[in-house]
Amino acid sequence: MAALRIASLALATLLAAPGARAEPTRIEVRVLSKGAKFIGTSMGGVQILLRDADSGELLASGVTSGTTGDTSRIMKQPQHRHDPVSDEAAAVFRTTLELDAPRRLLVEAFGPLAQRQAAGRATSTMWVVPGRHVSGGDGWLLELPGFAVDVLEPPAHQRRLGATSVTVRANVTMMCGCPIEPGGLWDANGLEVRALLRRNGSPVGEAALSYAGETSQFAGEIATPEPGAYEIVVYAHDPKTGNTGLDHTTVVVEPGP
Repeated sequence: MAALRIASLALATLLAAPGARAEPTRIEVRVLSKGAKFIGTSMGGVQILLRDADSGELLASGVTSGTTGDTSRIMKQPQHRHDPVSDEAAAVFRTTLELDAPRRLLVEAFGPLAQRQAAGRATSTMWVVPGRHVSGGDGWLLELPGFAVDVLEPPAHQRRLGATSVTVRANVTMMCGCPIEPGGLWDANGLEVRALLRRNGSPVGEAALSYAGETSQFAGEIATPEPGAYEIVVYAHDPKTGNTGLDHTTVVVEPGP
């Protein structure tokens, strides 16, 4: 790695013209939820870090802001190679760097920030040349896989007296917050949503969660075989794409009277 870093810095030095002055270089970063739309203000945005990939120097940071974009353009219209899917309102992070030499840049995206239990990370690396903007089309586009799974019931560490089963309820959306429902654009019928029950680190049961009649809501019952402290893991999985997300909670079942 050290040799590669030295070689990269040497190449940047050779490419820089003698006495070159820094040139403003615009960079736009957008983050798409896998199989869905842009991650923006409605989900707290995505944290963007822009670094020199070789030195690690932080050059810019911020959060994407804006809408999830045009549903028809992103999800319905036929796409030709290099056609942008963003519009002016779609969530973006914009910055301008003053570059005096080509630099290999690393962009890191972490989010969605409003659902940190579901947050994921995506990175990408690219050479950027002074004055050659990375803003055409969709700019620097990253894809963030996963689902935003949020266990609503039971709340963590809730105690249940003599319970032989526990109701589990979770909110499941795309990472952009896009809703999931039967027959919808993001179809609940194509998802596998399950609760896994663990005790002392070992599996002790599981149960399917079904669509609960409200957008993005899934629920079911899971048996608790005996008193004790349990961990409940709820996951959503799309077998067509491999897209997966999960959340955790705990419950304490106390002996009955």
